[in-house]
Amino acid sequence: MSATRVALVGGLISFRGLFGWLHPAIFVPTLIVPPIFQVLFFAYLGRAAGLESDTFYVVGNSIQLAALPGLFAISHAINGERKSQTLAPLLASPASRVALFLGRSLPVMAIGLVVSAVSFTFGVLLLDVELPARALPTIALAMLATAFSCTALGVAHAAVGLRVREMAVFSNLVFAVLLVFCGVNVPLDDLPGWMSTAAQGLPVTHAVEAARDVVAGASLGSVADLLVTELAIGVAYLVAGLALLRMFERDARRRATIELF
Repeated sequence: MSATRVALVGGLISFRGLFGWLHPAIFVPTLIVPPIFQVLFFAYLGRAAGLESDTFYVVGNSIQLAALPGLFAISHAINGERKSQTLAPLLASPASRVALFLGRSLPVMAIGLVVSAVSFTFGVLLLDVELPARALPTIALAMLATAFSCTALGVAHAAVGLRVREMAVFSNLVFAVLLVFCGVNVPLDDLPGWMSTAAQGLPVTHAVEAARDVVAGASLGSVADLLVTELAIGVAYLVAGLALLRMFERDARRRATIELF
């Protein structure tokens, strides 16, 4: 019960403290407008090049956009605490590290799901994309699975924040890797072999494939293994991220660099 309370209540308080500046006037231009334009950009680029359909780009990009808060917000949960010099007291507490960082991840997952859903909705409406109604619940599940796996990747990515000063450039690089490698705008079969192979171990890849298969007529049962794989990848990154956080925390204690920024 104590760990649950730390995760839920502590995570909410931490989120409000670190992201209290997310007034709608900032939230919308930051996390709503750019994702919509990403969907539209690649859809019109695909049209001009005569490649895939609008549906292909709307589904792929809207699911991949769950990585936007998953990477940037979680890295700020480390760097933001470090910059404000509250990370040391946090790590000095006897609270479970798993509860502390999972609590910070839950609001980020929710925002990732919102970003995906909003970009998908606007993409469908603005591009006049027709989708079978029966595919929508599975697409929503794919978005949820991606929000989890990308947030888990964000935890592993955020651990680097204990070793470096600036995470924004690294976050953009990881986001670009997911955009290029995971079959979001180019089918995996058209990518070089090493890229499509690497994509199998990244978030987004399997959720996008599952959503596109459902749109093409597949049932939820036939894509369940893809969704399970997406969740399993998320669990693997989450475990690796928590282990890295623990390792870097010990190293920062030894070097007395927790509050150096």
